[in-house]
Amino acid sequence: MGAPAKSAGGLPAVVSSLNHVFRQAGVVRGTKGMLKLNQKNGFDCPSCAWPDPEDHRGVAEFCENGAKALASEATLRRADRDFFAKHPITELAAHDDYWLEQQGRLVEPMLLEHGATHYRPVSWDDAFCIIADELNQCATPDEGIFYTSGRASNEAAFLYQLFVRQFGTNNLPDCSNMCHESSGCALKASVGVGKGTVTLKDFDAAETIFVIGQNPGTNHPRMLSALQGAVRNGASVIAVNPLKEAGLLAFKHPQEAGGMLGLATRLSSQYLQVRINGDMALFRGIAKALLEMQNERPGTVFDGAFLHDHTHDAAAYLTLVRETPWTRIETLSGITRAAIQQAAQQAAGGAKRVISCWAMGLTQHRNAVATIQEVAHVHLLLGAIGREGAGLCPVRGHSNVQGDRTMGIFERMPDSFLDKLESVFGFTAPRHQGYDTVMSIKAMHDGKGRVFIGLGGNFLSATPDTEFTAAALRRCVLTAHVSTKLNRSHLVTGRRALILPCLGRSEVDLRNGVEQFVTVEDSMSVVHMSRGALRPASDDLLSETAIVAGIAAATLSTRSTAPWLEMSSNYDLIRDKIEAVIPGFESFNQRVRTPGGFRLPNAAGQRRFETPNGKACFTPNPLSIAEPAAGQLILQTLRSHDQFNTTIYGLDDRYRGIGNERRIVFLNPEDMKQRGIRPLAPVNITSHWHGETRHANQFLAIPYDVPAGCAAAYFPETNVLVPIDSVAEQSNTPTSKAVMVTIVPA
Repeated sequence: MGAPAKSAGGLPAVVSSLNHVFRQAGVVRGTKGMLKLNQKNGFDCPSCAWPDPEDHRGVAEFCENGAKALASEATLRRADRDFFAKHPITELAAHDDYWLEQQGRLVEPMLLEHGATHYRPVSWDDAFCIIADELNQCATPDEGIFYTSGRASNEAAFLYQLFVRQFGTNNLPDCSNMCHESSGCALKASVGVGKGTVTLKDFDAAETIFVIGQNPGTNHPRMLSALQGAVRNGASVIAVNPLKEAGLLAFKHPQEAGGMLGLATRLSSQYLQVRINGDMALFRGIAKALLEMQNERPGTVFDGAFLHDHTHDAAAYLTLVRETPWTRIETLSGITRAAIQQAAQQAAGGAKRVISCWAMGLTQHRNAVATIQEVAHVHLLLGAIGREGAGLCPVRGHSNVQGDRTMGIFERMPDSFLDKLESVFGFTAPRHQGYDTVMSIKAMHDGKGRVFIGLGGNFLSATPDTEFTAAALRRCVLTAHVSTKLNRSHLVTGRRALILPCLGRSEVDLRNGVEQFVTVEDSMSVVHMSRGALRPASDDLLSETAIVAGIAAATLSTRSTAPWLEMSSNYDLIRDKIEAVIPGFESFNQRVRTPGGFRLPNAAGQRRFETPNGKACFTPNPLSIAEPAAGQLILQTLRSHDQFNTTIYGLDDRYRGIGNERRIVFLNPEDMKQRGIRPLAPVNITSHWHGETRHANQFLAIPYDVPAGCAAAYFPETNVLVPIDSVAEQSNTPTSKAVMVTIVPA
């Protein structure tokens, strides 16, 4: 345990990046990969979805996260048939997630038979037949559950949802259900589109940037370059986060001489260390401060013309704001009235070019949708949407999670999408709502989910209530996972289990001797190509697209007229079908071959609000907060610096001063003193939910700069504490950022 860092980036980030890449992939393979990473003629980073610069690309157009993701994928280590013959599944399950990650790339399909102790090799044809047989034995198509992670390409995702719907269900849970589903619900109702409204260039013109409930230094470090550029152009960054995070304080650009020499650019001009789940109260307070300023200087704060022409129900919302007392706002947010007024004055100054960015710190709460709408309300009052330098910016955490949703990975796609799918492919699509992630877990647990297929991801480690989810997976007759590396979900299985190894994003994809490329969509709706450059880890690997097509052809057989195998051999054919089904993809094959790709239409970004009444809508939500009972703390789960989502690259958290340990919990020093807990002492954590308790024992207590009553710990280790029934209203997202716990010495 050391002192937390005061800035992100710099020479340590460069050293860490090169160390990971060269140690795993070697100098030659690693260098080739880095030179193609995020380049217009290369492959898209398999890490986060932060957009690439439109006008220029650096030689090293990646961050430390991207380097770690490349190292993981390009590694020379292999988990082959000899590895699985050597290690029984009970032994593998005893290892931690970091050890599993370090065993290397999967190289051929593997089958775990019922009662077997070891995985054994199986041919691709036999693997597809096993899946087809189990799916076709389902009493109803709804016994099949088809999960998608955010790493799948547009082409693979489109084929996947087509297969699932031709099979007869809308059971398409995905990682969005656990991250930005709340953003989609909130923004769709408020501004008519479930995506962000800004472009990367808007950061250059912004005057105020709120960075809320996110840690860009660890989760999407390339965002720091955009924030640095904005600050140098005169913008003020207002950080809103319960923990002091290095990446919100200052940035040493690792591709600038000053950054390499240790010179940092200060990022946040104001740091609002809000209570966990106090964000709704904070933005209600900003709205109240703006209203008071408007009353003092009529016509100078609110954008009256925008409110009149483009919004609905502003009067009802402002009445609610007037009636909310400052004492309640200060108590719930943990921020003083003076600090809130300072933030409001900054947002209302100049041309009101305000951008608000947020991530899981807002989305994984019971009142997440209402909280995000409260952020949107501030923008609507200022007219800070649909013009240069202003707008709403949910920051997606996985490289193509937004593209997967565009492609139809959703349990309740609109009828317009299903109508088009039917007309293009000549079948009747199911119209009933499918299972989202939480519903899928419950269905498997209740015996209503028979077959689970995961297109990427690590379902068990990513989901809440780990023991409940594990029991659910074990009740399936078959679990099958499309993966590049060994993970926990391969070790907690149904009666039978398949591992289907796929090509990585960085690898050359040859189909019948012809090199293919795929496409992805970033956080700001830019669709662009991704073409692998490295030799595949094994000649037996198939692309995600080919695997999906193989499963579909074996399962549906003559019930489908879709040319599955032809499409899997020529991805242009898939893109032609995407163009025929999804608006905005006109001339898809031609436009995506333009270096840098193209941006999908965004009506809200042009002040066209596709809501039922055609206007941006205020929603007068009652102010709320997650409040722990007496003696309890509120705990949020978060990432360490050496992980991306559930992939553990190392055991350090450099920016927070933690080395060689993951079972730790960050606590306010006064809370520790009250509980008789010494620094680095082992503690046991118990979560409380409607009379139920869940336990995570033997964690080390770390004193940290976090508000009183609040705590934080890494996932997936503390996902066991998140109750399966504790979810966000409307979005059904697990409340991983608001777990009520007691913590006692072990």
